[in-house]
Amino acid sequence: QGKFTLLRDSRTDGSFLVHHFLSFYLRAGCKVCFVALLQSFSHYNIVAQKLGVSLAAAKERGQLVFLEGLKSCLDLLFGEEEQPGQASPLQFLSTSDLRALFDFVRLSLAPGDADSWKGPVVLLDDLSVLLSLGAAPVAVLDFIHYCRVSVCCQLKGNVVVLVHSNEDSEDEENELVVNSLCHHSDLILWAEGLVTGFCKDVHGQIKIIKRLSLRQVAEQDQVQIYQYKIQDRNVTFFAPGLSAAVL
Repeated sequence: QGKFTLLRDSRTDGSFLVHHFLSFYLRAGCKVCFVALLQSFSHYNIVAQKLGVSLAAAKERGQLVFLEGLKSCLDLLFGEEEQPGQASPLQFLSTSDLRALFDFVRLSLAPGDADSWKGPVVLLDDLSVLLSLGAAPVAVLDFIHYCRVSVCCQLKGNVVVLVHSNEDSEDEENELVVNSLCHHSDLILWAEGLVTGFCKDVHGQIKIIKRLSLRQVAEQDQVQIYQYKIQDRNVTFFAPGLSAAVL
């Protein structure tokens, strides 16, 4: 509880981590606010069904609050409001801050009298899209900071964010956001593509960084490295050099 988890990917697609956390928290009985900026609801629902979770059913019972960013962008750009009289969560497309998006997250996870969920969770896929849509790096970092204060500190919930990064990229704003988030994360799951290129038995490697230095002075971060293979319904992890191609 009260943890900020950063999902980072380089030279590969780390969306399998988002699907894992989404199904994990729903099965655990948590209230989830999913800010989906990259794919449609049907895409996430199809993958979730393979993992044994129904997003449609979770929405109906009030456990899942889903913001479909692609649809919201179109509605805002073409002057259509999802619900008349209410500001769009993506109001930053015409303003300079992400206050409307934070208000959407805060109100979605506000504890109610009839709620029996175990804890609130914010899941965001993916943060780099906000920068691509014109949000300033400072505004993005402020938004994450307020989410951490509201959800992690006050509600004792969790925040999980996916962000793309490329150390060779010329996108300085994105790398600034990534590096800043790394310094404030309790846990970093960093998925990387293989330097040697494509392999059918090994799809990439994941670096698990437990930020012990964030909580305790003079402690070193714990780093574990595994390789993985994505299958139809799950992901197989193994130590480097122990894949089926080698053994």
